[in-house]
Amino acid sequence: MTNIVILTGAGISAESGISTFRAEDGLWANHRVEDVATPEGFGRDPQLVVNFYNERRAQAADAGPNLAHTALAQLEAAHKGDLLLVTQNVDDLHERGGSSHVLHMHGALNSAMCASCQHRWPAPMKMAVGDPCPSCATPMARPDIVWFGEMPYQMDRIEQALEQADIFVAIGTSGNVYPAAGFVQMAAHYGAHTIELNLEPSAVVSQFAETRFGNATQTVPMWVNEVLED
Repeated sequence: MTNIVILTGAGISAESGISTFRAEDGLWANHRVEDVATPEGFGRDPQLVVNFYNERRAQAADAGPNLAHTALAQLEAAHKGDLLLVTQNVDDLHERGGSSHVLHMHGALNSAMCASCQHRWPAPMKMAVGDPCPSCATPMARPDIVWFGEMPYQMDRIEQALEQADIFVAIGTSGNVYPAAGFVQMAAHYGAHTIELNLEPSAVVSQFAETRFGNATQTVPMWVNEVLED
């Protein structure tokens, strides 16, 4: 049986209306990434950061999964081997598209975290600065998002899956954010066939054995159909 590891980035949600993480001008939804996606930014202006993620949460709630999300859910349901879906995205479009096992390596908009005790709970649609932790009552709630300078979640599990992968596919990723940008090199080292599905070449495109370019809603269902036909 074939083991597959799939990494998805902002490009898979772009056709659902979710803005990609970093524009060419270094802004994300009219904010500097350093102001809204770093621990230092949260320390300087927690209200700005909380408001920013409240807006992203509302945007994600208004969006819907597209054909790329539903195709990956179809693959998960039908594939006989192991399949791990790792996403850099913080929206829940994979889950709403039908995928039941999604690893959010950069956190999730629908989750809140206590900065004091690391307890996690479902985030309200609108978080507020100073929200108390349901576990320890400390007023240090923050979005459960992995910011720049923080360690992504479940890296041990991801690395183990990459070691055992027969196929590694990166979908809609920029190749600019590590450690995810290094997954292709690790997978290839352990013998996996590597594929990039993207709107345009990523920063690490030369490391992939196979590349296909176009909208995710076209390239992903086509690839999934090929896998299921084999």
